[in-house]
Amino acid sequence: MASQLAGSVGRAFRLGDLRRRILYTVAMFGVFRLGAHVPVPGINQAALANLFSSGTFFGLLNLFAGGALQIFAVFAMSITPYINASIIMQLLTLVLPQVEEWSKEGPEGQNKINQWTRYGTVMLAVVESTALAVYLRDNGAFLRPGIEEILLVVLILTAGTVFLMWIGEMMTEYGIGNGISLLIFAGIISRLPSGIGTIVTYLRTGRISVFNLLVFVALALAITAAVVLVTQAARRVPVQYAKRVVGRRMYGGASSYIPIRVNQAGVIPVIFAASVLTVPLTLTQFVNVTWLHSVATFFQSSTLWYELVYAALIIAFTFFYTSIVWNPSDVADNIRKQGGFIPGYRPGRPTAEYLGRVLERVTVLGAIFLAIIAVLPAVFTGATNIPNITFGGTALLIVVGVALDTMMQIEGHMLMRHYQGFIR
Repeated sequence: MASQLAGSVGRAFRLGDLRRRILYTVAMFGVFRLGAHVPVPGINQAALANLFSSGTFFGLLNLFAGGALQIFAVFAMSITPYINASIIMQLLTLVLPQVEEWSKEGPEGQNKINQWTRYGTVMLAVVESTALAVYLRDNGAFLRPGIEEILLVVLILTAGTVFLMWIGEMMTEYGIGNGISLLIFAGIISRLPSGIGTIVTYLRTGRISVFNLLVFVALALAITAAVVLVTQAARRVPVQYAKRVVGRRMYGGASSYIPIRVNQAGVIPVIFAASVLTVPLTLTQFVNVTWLHSVATFFQSSTLWYELVYAALIIAFTFFYTSIVWNPSDVADNIRKQGGFIPGYRPGRPTAEYLGRVLERVTVLGAIFLAIIAVLPAVFTGATNIPNITFGGTALLIVVGVALDTMMQIEGHMLMRHYQGFIR
């Protein structure tokens, strides 16, 4: 297995273009990790550590930022404002006709949407960084709690987020895979050694037993296998293409299939849901309303109701995002234009309705699976007595999803040049 992996990596690096893309991606990872270790000036690190030890901050956001939030580094907010801006733009696609028209104009329309997403990222970064700065000032984490220090923190954090957004776009264009997802992937992976170190410390001090550790490893392997299986699983809808004569040759008559993935939305719903849950705490820094503070307190704790709301948001976002990326009417129209049909269904509307029913049934399974995996850290803690698992269900979904997508892109680059594929 190790020799096959080494051979695949060697074949990938023999391709000049692919080698440059991989090295570019690795270099951007280095820049990301460097910025995650440069603290913002004027912050009392001891007071900041006390805030994190009391559980008042968001561990999931700190995981996305690769630990940068815990030390309040330049990249403390990571690319969370960009994710929130993307959510808003996708919602506007369903509300504003102009944005919906842009989404149907191809690359030119997508460029307009990306441009407005960048504007939204800057505005949200200013709002969220201001909320973080005010929160830290009110909790004594500023060395000099003046308006100049707050403005400096807002400027640095906003610039860090915009720089990360640019890095993500450059990685998408010149690297391998989706740059934004890869940045989140890198942040999660960077926290894995500290998580393993924590487990080893618990084992040495007797807080957990060897049996607890074995149960943890067994559950982790089983869940990883399940995530890979569901991520790759697809419902194959058969398609038959009619024969047609062009000149003196006959084309068509072949049968194929349309794969409808069980997890069509990938890890996007999990990231969206995690971002939405941070909104109440941000608002409480600007609006002094009792019920809003109660909501923010509710979303800071990992209670049963918190987990239920988190799971419900994931399910809702799964259906929402799937409806955007996979339109049954468009697929049915493309099948008709290519001279194909699904056996038993007439081309056009009947085909679209059939594909819509199949997509709904498949999406139900995918949404429930995502929700279950995302709330698994609480189950892990109860089954293994290992607290503060930083590499839980949400992180596992993101890591596996991004890794598989990146490997498939490497596979495509290699097969396009008639080399043996990366995945064997």
